[in-house]
Amino acid sequence: MGISRAVNIADLRLLAKRRLPRVVFDYIDGGADGEVTMRENRRAFESLEFEPRNAVECPAPNLRTTVLGAQISLPFLLAPVGSSRLFYPRGECVAAHEAGIAETAYVQSTLSGCRLEDVKASTSGPAWYQLYLVGGRDVAMATIDRARAAGFSALVVTIDTPVAGLRERDVRNGAKELATRNFFEMLPYAPHFLTRPVWVMNFLSDGGLMSFPNVMLPGVGPMPYADVGAALEQSTVSWTDLPWIRQAWGGPIVIKGVLSVDDARRAVDAGAEAIVVSNHGGRQLDTVAPTIRALPEIVEAVGGRTEILLDSGIRRGSDIVKALCLGARAVLIGRAYAYGLGAAGGPGVAKAIQILRNDVVRTLRLLGCADVAQLDRTYLRER
Repeated sequence: MGISRAVNIADLRLLAKRRLPRVVFDYIDGGADGEVTMRENRRAFESLEFEPRNAVECPAPNLRTTVLGAQISLPFLLAPVGSSRLFYPRGECVAAHEAGIAETAYVQSTLSGCRLEDVKASTSGPAWYQLYLVGGRDVAMATIDRARAAGFSALVVTIDTPVAGLRERDVRNGAKELATRNFFEMLPYAPHFLTRPVWVMNFLSDGGLMSFPNVMLPGVGPMPYADVGAALEQSTVSWTDLPWIRQAWGGPIVIKGVLSVDDARRAVDAGAEAIVVSNHGGRQLDTVAPTIRALPEIVEAVGGRTEILLDSGIRRGSDIVKALCLGARAVLIGRAYAYGLGAAGGPGVAKAIQILRNDVVRTLRLLGCADVAQLDRTYLRER
């Protein structure tokens, strides 16, 4: 099956699995601990049933929405996905380019292998920068300055990563050994790569194992890939950091990683222009609530005082519609486009966007809803 024959995101996942070494594919595909939350994210969407308005004509539903004052043509954005350059050469630039073509926003991770200036230049759409405080406050301040100068329009502060979650697949597959660049430590995992020679050639032609050019460490330069775990443990974001981050940035702040009403209210009190209801795709603390279940009470508590977005578990356009029905302004997709990127680069990302766009249009027409702005809870019921 080629990329042109992919019918859904699950097809793109299979194509990515065929092309990528196991350690890279499982980095995209895996979750924390027993992967309970990752599975429950999907089941929670599936437990919601639609209540359509039949015999209603809506031949061309309107998908446009406004997020942080910017109009986008789709009710979904491309979420920050770290290390995308492992999936495909210049992965972040490739994905950002496709987001621009689709007239939606791209969110770049701090832990990406492409310079933020290059990523911003790659897209014609809005670009947001997702901030980790790796390297400390001074390093983060310098990165904030660069993001503002490059033209990023919002800063996304992720609050759910005081440490990296235990992703057991990564441990078994030698992700840590890969990051050491030590030949002898990597040797037991060589079969992962020998069976994927095309990926290896592309990887080496793109410079091999990347560093993080947006984390410039004093006296070191770009942060080496091997330092990620330790750097995250030393870079916890607390509510006391929000005032200096806001002052340094001077623009819209998005708080990502909200799962409780209390955190949602604190984010609003801290001046967040938007929050993202997120459990990091089930990659951090396992057995937390699926985001679609946490969404309604958060909307009820803070809706109207800030824009509410959602991520985690979205694989179909119907999932996007359900989130909008429950009060999300838009959603962020991560794995859905990462599978496409890993499968075929830019055409794969474009295919993922096309699949979800077509899904949303078809779902709206079957619901009898002509505009995403008209979606509300009356279109849903619990199974």
